[in-house]
Amino acid sequence: TEGRPKILPNIIGRSPAMARVVELVPIVAETDSTVLIEGESGTGKELVARAVHELSSRRDKPMVVVNCGSIPDTLLESELFGHTAGSFTDARRDKPGRFELAEGVTIFLDEIGDVSPALQARLLRVLQERVVEPLGGTEPRPVNVRVISATNKYVAQLVAEGLFRKDLYYRINVVKISVPPLRDRRDDIPLLVDTLIRRSNEKGREIEGVAPEVMDVLMHHDYPGNVRELQNILEHAAVLCPEGVIKPEHLPDEFLGSVHTNADRPDMMESLQRSLIVSALQRNGGNRRAAAKELSVHPTTLWRRARRLGVEMPENDGRSN
Repeated sequence: TEGRPKILPNIIGRSPAMARVVELVPIVAETDSTVLIEGESGTGKELVARAVHELSSRRDKPMVVVNCGSIPDTLLESELFGHTAGSFTDARRDKPGRFELAEGVTIFLDEIGDVSPALQARLLRVLQERVVEPLGGTEPRPVNVRVISATNKYVAQLVAEGLFRKDLYYRINVVKISVPPLRDRRDDIPLLVDTLIRRSNEKGREIEGVAPEVMDVLMHHDYPGNVRELQNILEHAAVLCPEGVIKPEHLPDEFLGSVHTNADRPDMMESLQRSLIVSALQRNGGNRRAAAKELSVHPTTLWRRARRLGVEMPENDGRSN
C-alpha cells in the first residue's frame, strides 16, 4: 500500500531518492544485461547487486564477489582469469579464476574504477567475446556469466581523464543504477534506525528505540560514510545501551563532536546539550562537580549552561564528597 516501503532483498527505503533504485532492480533482474552501480562508499552498492542477483534466474547459486580495489594488480589477474600449472613460480596446478567459478551465475566486480589499464583490456575481451584465457593458457574458455560492476568513482570522469577505457565503459554501463548518499535520503533514516535496532535485538539486546533528541541529531548529520556510518553509530550505542532507550551519551564521542562542529540548528544543539547534562547528573547521583568532570567542563560552566537551558541543578555541588 502507499506509504509502506517496497520490499526488496535487504534494501530499505521509501524516500523519493531511493524510488528509482527500487523501481530499477526488479526490472533489471529479469534480464541478463550488464549493470554498473555507482554510489559513494557505504551506500549499499553490494546490497543492490545482491538484490539484482537474488531476483534473477541465476539466483540458485551464490553471487561471486571480487573486490578489485583490495587485491594487488599482480594477483587480481590470476584471481579473475585463473592460471595453469607452471605459468609462474608456485603455480603447481591449474586454478580456475572467478569468472569460471561464476559459470551460470553472477559475478560482482566491486570498485571496478580501480582496475589497471592492462586488466581493463582483458576485462573488455571477456565482455565482448564471453571467453577467458588463464595465465599461461593457450585455449580460450567460454563463460556464461552475468556481470555487475560497482564503483564509488564517476567512471565517465575517469574516461575523460584517460584513466579508464571508453570501450570498456560502454560495455559495463549497459544499465546504470545510481545509489543516492544517505544525506539525500534522510526520510529513510527512521526506517533504517528501526531496522538496525531490530537486527541488534535479534542478537540478544533489548533496545526499545532512540530518544527524540538522538533521532533529531541522526536526522541532521551529513553521513560521509553513509548507511555504513549510521550502522556503526548504532552498533556503538547498542554496546553502551544493550537495553532501554538510546540516549545522546550512548553515541560515539567523535560523532557528537562532529554534531557540535557542524550543527546549524540551535534548537537541536540545545536539546542535545540538555539531554547530556541531565543524563550526566543522573549517573552521578546529582553531584554537579562529578557531572562536570564527566562532561569535560568546569563546574561553573556546567551551572551556567544548565541555567540557560532550563535544567534544574541539584544542591549537591560535590565539595563535601
